[in-house]
Amino acid sequence: MRFAFFSSVLALCFCLLGNGCSKGITRATAATVFFVRGNVVFGNAERNDFQPVTSKSKIHAGDVVRTSDAASINLALIPGAFVQLFGNSEIKIEDLRLTKDGNETAEGVLDRRAWIRLNRGRIVSLFSHSDRSASEFSVTTGQVLVRPDSDCLFFVWTDGTTSRATCGRGEVNASADAQPPLKIAAGYFSQWPTASKKPIAATANAVAQMDIKTALDAELELLDQAAGWQNRRVF
Repeated sequence: MRFAFFSSVLALCFCLLGNGCSKGITRATAATVFFVRGNVVFGNAERNDFQPVTSKSKIHAGDVVRTSDAASINLALIPGAFVQLFGNSEIKIEDLRLTKDGNETAEGVLDRRAWIRLNRGRIVSLFSHSDRSASEFSVTTGQVLVRPDSDCLFFVWTDGTTSRATCGRGEVNASADAQPPLKIAAGYFSQWPTASKKPIAATANAVAQMDIKTALDAELELLDQAAGWQNRRVF
């Protein structure tokens, strides 16, 4: 039922992220800040040029987002892709783009893409693939690339040398160098590097169980904030 509600807010995301364009035009877009708590900055890491995130910040491809201890940020990356980044974490937005047919509705989106890299810390991703547009969404770490296969909710953690992906709903594909791709179903997790060829049930691991609880809590928060934006008709 949550994903049914989630699909209903896709039009909201498009209104937040798109301004309309000609048929078949692909353009870069920006992530929209749903909520920020504590000290969160974004900017160009190579130039060490950062500024505080506010509710009006527009975060583009190439930007790095950093959170301090106990801080967090909720973002709408593209229509259908929401994330919550937790304290002491860092992501780089690698690509954000939309292709439109000129229609001022979510149905006018022909293609959407969001690629992010988690350099350290924890992130929850909520993704919907329920409309007709082609969608590319991925979370990459130094050890693995995680890509949803359908509507799903998943958690990724990394400290830079080790990574873990846990699926709360739906199913994700995980690809690591020199290892066959894994399909991680709801209630399972995998960690890299690893010798295991199959995902492990979260019930067998207390940390993975906490991953799922964290993801479910984040899902409720993201959906509630998305609904709030829709009710206020923000354009």
